[in-house]
Amino acid sequence: MTLMLLVGLVQEAAEHAGPASPFEVNFGLFFWTWAVFLVLLWLLKKFAFPAILRVTEEREQAIQRQLSDAEKANTEAKSLLEENRRQLAQARAEAQTLMAEAKVTAEKERAAALEKTRHEQEALLDRARRDITEEREKAILDLRREAVDLSLAAAARLVEQRFDADADRAFVQGYINSLGKSN
Repeated sequence: MTLMLLVGLVQEAAEHAGPASPFEVNFGLFFWTWAVFLVLLWLLKKFAFPAILRVTEEREQAIQRQLSDAEKANTEAKSLLEENRRQLAQARAEAQTLMAEAKVTAEKERAAALEKTRHEQEALLDRARRDITEEREKAILDLRREAVDLSLAAAARLVEQRFDADADRAFVQGYINSLGKSN
């Protein structure tokens, strides 16, 4: 009996130990494996997959927002770069215009200064000519007076008498003036 019991236990252990060959199928194990798999699949579908999908969709939306923000920033950067280039070109053009205007203004100022200097020089020359003419007239008048005095002195010696000085002077002055007009 012990032997039988022992053989029975070995057979029972062999039944529960699994298949002896890898190609032999144990339907109990097969059934419970599928049952656990389907329950686990249902639990994952019910609780885990929606959370995983939600997180994945949120991440996808965040990435889309970041891509659209990056595209907007890139577009803005390009427009700002173009605006800066346009402003730089405009500033250069304005600088060139200002330089051209400054050259024209400097040329006008130089011409005005030259013209002013020329007018001042002409005015100085005119004043000098007038002064020379006035001095010459004064010198001529002084020479005439001197000539009258010398003529009277010479005439007085010749005649050996002294005439009235004022009357004689007027007479000789008239004579010299008439000589100056005829010449």
